[in-house]
Amino acid sequence: MYMDISVLDRYKNYNEIELQQQYDLKMKNFKHKIIILDDDPTGVQKVHGVHVYTDWSESSILDGFQSNEQMFFILTNSRSFSEEKTIEVYKEITETVERISEQSNLPYLLISRSDSTLRGHYPLETEVIHDTMKRSVEGEIMIPFFREGGRYTIENVHYVEINGELVPTAETEFAKDRTFGFSKSHLGEYIEEKTSGAFKKEEMVYIQLDDLRELRIEKIVNQLINVCDFNKVIVNAISDNDLKVFMIALIKAIHYGKRFLFRTAATFTKVVGNIPDKSLLNIDEIVQKNNPAGGLIIVGSHVKKTTQQLKELLKLKHVAPIEFNSDLVLNEEKFKEEIQYCIRELDEKLGKGETCVIYTKRNRLDLGEGMAEKELMLSVQISIGLTQIIEALTCKPRYIIAKGGITSSEIGAKALHVKKALVMGQVLPGIPVWKTDEDSKYPNIAYIIFPGNVGKITDLYHIVKELC
Repeated sequence: MYMDISVLDRYKNYNEIELQQQYDLKMKNFKHKIIILDDDPTGVQKVHGVHVYTDWSESSILDGFQSNEQMFFILTNSRSFSEEKTIEVYKEITETVERISEQSNLPYLLISRSDSTLRGHYPLETEVIHDTMKRSVEGEIMIPFFREGGRYTIENVHYVEINGELVPTAETEFAKDRTFGFSKSHLGEYIEEKTSGAFKKEEMVYIQLDDLRELRIEKIVNQLINVCDFNKVIVNAISDNDLKVFMIALIKAIHYGKRFLFRTAATFTKVVGNIPDKSLLNIDEIVQKNNPAGGLIIVGSHVKKTTQQLKELLKLKHVAPIEFNSDLVLNEEKFKEEIQYCIRELDEKLGKGETCVIYTKRNRLDLGEGMAEKELMLSVQISIGLTQIIEALTCKPRYIIAKGGITSSEIGAKALHVKKALVMGQVLPGIPVWKTDEDSKYPNIAYIIFPGNVGKITDLYHIVKELC
């Protein structure tokens, strides 16, 4: 059932001062190392001043544990993986984290950060983590709330805000994803569907908005203390403050010895890491003024919103469009020729000071029924081709924007050779900016990661217009 967004105003508001005092007191004594396994680079949509590692080598994870920062991200980009590779990678990461935690004598929380519209390798990723850990984990906590993207969980149903209406997630385009599709918006039913009935919605634990808003901390603590057998805990939320209340109760439950895994969107990473608010980044913090080259925008995402945002961007007369004919992936030789053509075009135009947007064809390849795994493999090949184009460029852009989670991950890690990036903040709500490291292809450049399903239709247009 659709609801008008005004329904959010019906819930009691917080005593902000009282809540913040309780939250600050709990967080002050919470010393766990917080590790975010991010299945694409958009998990940093709410944070700043933390680092992202683009590999999961022992040296990178050890560096994260030894850092003074309480939190660090590991970008797995697993949303582009096959199930087999996902199992291999998440097992390897968990084993390394467990080993380093024991050696360092540091307790940790492990969070599987994924899409706020419920796409991704679920329940596979958290199952692998759970089965690999040496100590038992009593429960899994699901929090897909992400206000900046218009994702709200109310009465256990997850919604996406579209044109002023709250639409159940299963009724949006995201639920029709050919790799990660689903049919249920009630999160208990979603989990039951995804786990093929291994977990029943009636047996799951639900943290309700009224309890959060009334600060019924002890009730929520008791709910958490009684979780066992890796049962699922669903947290309703319509504001960041809801998660602060939940965090107070969660820390109490952890102090009682309870251990949880987490499957969340980006908002929880800010709250669990106690990251303070920060103003949006300004142009001077992003653009390299002494660089005469043009800016570079890379568009790979195929969701409807991205295509609409690209269409708006192309209204800017000073932006040079270059279409990467991704359909040629079915012909190896022609695909190679297309890659070389795009490299020449981009280098020439960027060198002349033109801002360029390179984008894949807007209609995804459809190979028919039962070909989802093959389509995913082809999308990875297209992403590799796009990566090869950016990696081969000789002209350094003034800034780089990548549109889409898989696209921005591949470009960042493989084309730009970023190994450890600093999250500078956000250029617009939900749109994070990395600062590349010294050893990357373009050191200390602003890399704007624009999620495929986030933002107003005109946001990409306005960002590029301001940066040019």
